[in-house]
Amino acid sequence: MAVNEAWPELPYEAWRETYATLHLWSQVVGKIALALAPPLNHGWGIALHLTARGLSTRLLPYGSRALTLAFDFIDHVLVIDCTDGQTRRLPLGPRSVADFHDALMGTLREMGLAVRIWPVAVEMPSPVRLDEDTLHQTYEPAWAHRFWRILMQVGREFARWRCGYVGKSSPVNFFWGSFDLAVTRFSGRPAPARDGPAFERDAYSHEVISHGFWPGSAPLLEPAFYAYAVPPPPGLAEAAVQPGGAYFHPSLGEFILPYEAVRTASSPEAALRAFMQSTWHQAAELGQWNLAELERR
Repeated sequence: MAVNEAWPELPYEAWRETYATLHLWSQVVGKIALALAPPLNHGWGIALHLTARGLSTRLLPYGSRALTLAFDFIDHVLVIDCTDGQTRRLPLGPRSVADFHDALMGTLREMGLAVRIWPVAVEMPSPVRLDEDTLHQTYEPAWAHRFWRILMQVGREFARWRCGYVGKSSPVNFFWGSFDLAVTRFSGRPAPARDGPAFERDAYSHEVISHGFWPGSAPLLEPAFYAYAVPPPPGLAEAAVQPGGAYFHPSLGEFILPYEAVRTASSPEAALRAFMQSTWHQAAELGQWNLAELERR
């Protein structure tokens, strides 16, 4: 397969409206997971995960039953599967966030799976009510499918990256609040206490070095890979990292590698691995992580 087919373009402006709508739809689904899932550490129980057709919740308990909600970006439907044998499919197409919210909640009630959520978007500069938003209603199937194809490529590399570590590491999670795919390594040591929302205090209760892929938003209007450490060790912003095109973004406090630099590299996989390996080693060494015990040799 040619490089551009395996790692297709994702120009921010071209799919911006579909991205915005899909982000808010994912928050409706994610908030249902939040209402039902056991409170697993670091929000791992409510994150979405990659499937052969899209993105899905994990199995969500509901009394003696359980269900999953899955975005299918091949047939472009939201699939609701319940362990009692019931299945429903909601078409994904041009429809407002409010309409998506009402259709999904109504379908769950019909299935005997009524759920109450706090219908306000999170982790966005201008939060909207998910049950009232009629502004965002664009869905172009080709762009949603392309985004998922990219996530599959990235997820494969993140999963391989995870294998080189014997310390605590997260699964490859898709976080619906920030709309990014991420994998995180832990040193095993607690991090300094921080202010902020409860989910952030939980996510950063211990030292982490995290890598992810994000389709972009202000102040970075392009898809990109990122790397950061919490707490950031002194000198990290000045550290030299690979490959060419990677840089430290001062306002984000993260290393950034534009997706375009990866997809146009002679080997996108090698470019991404170089970014993860170099940022990891710089952050881990400056942060005095015990690499002899944590890395697989």
